[in-house]
Parts: sequence; C-alpha cells; structure tokens
Amino acid sequence: MFRYTTCFILILLINTTFAQQANEAVFFTPKSQINKFHTIGDLEDLKKGELISLYKDRIEEIMTILPFLSLTNEAGVRLRDIGIKEDSRHVKILKNTKENTEKNLETTNEAVEELVPYADTEKIIWTILYFEEIIKKMRIGVNGSY
Repeated sequence: MFRYTTCFILILLINTTFAQQANEAVFFTPKSQINKFHTIGDLEDLKKGELISLYKDRIEEIMTILPFLSLTNEAGVRLRDIGIKEDSRHVKILKNTKENTEKNLETTNEAVEELVPYADTEKIIWTILYFEEIIKKMRIGVNGSY
C-alpha cells in the first residue's frame, strides 16, 4: 500500500512540474476567459455582490489578453505557434509579464471590492455590458473571426 501511495504522489509531482513548464510558453489559457455574456435582463436579476464578481472576471480577461492581442486572441497559443522562439529569454519575459499581470489584478480587485460597491447598480450593469463588448471585439481579433 505504501509503495502505491508513494508512486501516485511521485507521478502527481512529475505531472505538475511538466504542466507548469509547458504553460510557461503559453500566452494565456481558457481559464482566463469568461464563459458567458449577459443581457441587461440577466444582470438586473443579480445582487450587487454577484455583479461585482462578474465585473472582476471581465477586468481579468481584458487585462490578461489585451497586451498580447496583436499576437493572438486565442487561448492556448504558444510562443512557437506564432513563430517566436521558445528560448529562455522569451519564456522569462512571458513569465514575468504573467506574474506582473497577476499582481496588478490583485491590486485592481482590491480596489474594485472596496470602491465599486458604492457605485449605482445601474452603472455597474452598464460597465459589465461595456466590458463584454470589449471582450467580444478582442475575441473577434484583427482577422475578424472568433
């Protein structure tokens, strides 16, 4: 039993290590993208706390993808997929950018959580809809295809 448990843990550690290395050369993952767009009616049925959560999710997608929009608008694209060599320099730049974006998102989320609840619900709804329009345009991309 001990042997199986040890092997299982070892396999999990190896998979985690290789998965992290593989994702270092990816611009962004589908996890960074929202799954649903809303109508005014959808949003009017939600409480302010739920709206703020949606608000933060949309900000995250915009902040994560916008810097790379001229390179790709598709999740899972690697450096090499668009002709950029996956050398240590490029991977390090991408990794640093991701880390800085995460730090910026933490600060932005903190500000949103503290300040946006003071906004009128109607303005929060309109901002969410505006963010969603931006996201739709980002997903269409420069070639005009989703």
